[in-house]
Amino acid sequence: MKKKITILDYNMGNLYSVKNAFLSFGVETKISSNSKEIKESGALIIPGVGAFGEAVDNLKKRDLINPIIDFYNTGKPIMGICLGLQLLFESSEEFGYNKGLGIIKGDVLKFKRTTNSNQKIPHMGWNKVVNDQKENFWEKSPLNDIPNEAFMYFVHSYYVKPVDDDVVLSTTEYLGNKFCSSIKFKNVFACQFHPEKSGKDGINIFKKWYDLIP
Repeated sequence: MKKKITILDYNMGNLYSVKNAFLSFGVETKISSNSKEIKESGALIIPGVGAFGEAVDNLKKRDLINPIIDFYNTGKPIMGICLGLQLLFESSEEFGYNKGLGIIKGDVLKFKRTTNSNQKIPHMGWNKVVNDQKENFWEKSPLNDIPNEAFMYFVHSYYVKPVDDDVVLSTTEYLGNKFCSSIKFKNVFACQFHPEKSGKDGINIFKKWYDLIP
């Protein structure tokens, strides 16, 4: 049976880059902001590029907040990418306080510039995603088919800080700090990096996530 995957359209993401990444291994997806189509999907992808507050406003304007939360409550798989990861959290300090979806406990914080670092904000370019847990920690996760310390492509000035460290799937170092670069929580996988811009390893993350859909 064909797996129906919806890429959420709320006017804040590089939707067609994600769609084309799935097409590269023969999987069709549907771009939609229709709540009925979302409800009938087998899996949901929340991409995102831009500011947190504007994204929340767009979700509200398109009446998508409740459909996302309802979808999460079904237990069907959700993937968040970049801003799509951040929106899953309770709040963001980007341009003042903004309330998120609250699916995952924690906040979105801004990188702090340090005097002894020549690295710039935003964090832009290739960086390692690291399994600093036990050896088989990525087993049965979308990261299972990539090597530890694989390089992924990042573009962001804010990072997520979960309340519960157990949801942290990978970490990455920038500006002398280790931050959460992907999470696995119940039926949610989400990453700060862009798999669709991360070459073969990024495609393998999409493939593995697709294979794990019931």
